[in-house]
Amino acid sequence: MTVPDHKENLVPTPYRPLTPAPVRQAAICMCASGGACSSFAPGHAVHLIQARLVSATPAEWVDAIVGDVSPADGTLVLHTLSGDRVEVWNGAGAADSVSTGSPVAFHPRYHVVAAGAARFNVLV
Repeated sequence: MTVPDHKENLVPTPYRPLTPAPVRQAAICMCASGGACSSFAPGHAVHLIQARLVSATPAEWVDAIVGDVSPADGTLVLHTLSGDRVEVWNGAGAADSVSTGSPVAFHPRYHVVAAGAARFNVLV
């Protein structure tokens, strides 16, 4: 018994990639509407890799004191013990978790602020 060869009857179909979603100017993260952070962009949720990197580089943490807090817009002003002023933004609740005068740790390489056991991804 032989199998017929149907390769000559095949018609190639053109490749049609899916069109990308339209670009929007609106916020894509749920934290903009009061929900939990759904983005790993700077200033949003801490990514697992980012958390592991800051854990793997403990010597790079810098001690700081919170100088000013603005929960309305999510900004923190940090003053390091060496006298540097660092202004950061976080949309995931860092400004709600600390108060003026609170001690925090700042990881300048991976942009993370630690307040107690909590870690916040920040936009510097």
